Formats: sequence, structure tokens, C-alpha cells
Amino acid sequence: MAEPADQLAAEALKAASVSNDGVTVTRRSLKDLIEYENHLAAKKATASPAAMLRSMCSKIVPPGGH
Repeated sequence: MAEPADQLAAEALKAASVSNDGVTVTRRSLKDLIEYENHLAAKKATASPAAMLRSMCSKIVPPGGH
């Protein structure tokens, strides 16, 4: 399966709407595809607790400590 970024690049080059013999096909907008890609990335990031912990950049500091 192709990477989402590669799919978006390919979709950007295609026509938004095509008509032939009275049949019209319309593609989803690039905005919708980008939102879907962001949704999948967020879903993948939250699927694993270890991945969530790695993505958090926090430092535990005791009270009064710097």
C-alpha cells in the first residue's frame, strides 16, 4: 500500500470531476483527503500506550525543583 503522502500527490494531479456518456464521477477534495490522513495518523499514534509515552516530551520535576 502506498504512503498517504504519495497518494495525496497522485490525487492532486488527477481531475476533480470527469464526465463520459452522461456519467459523472467526482473525486473527494484534497482538503478531505488531508483531514483523513491526519485522522489516521492520530489514530495510529494513540493505538499504542508506548507510542503515546514516547511522543510526550515531559520532564518530572519534584516540587520546588528546577
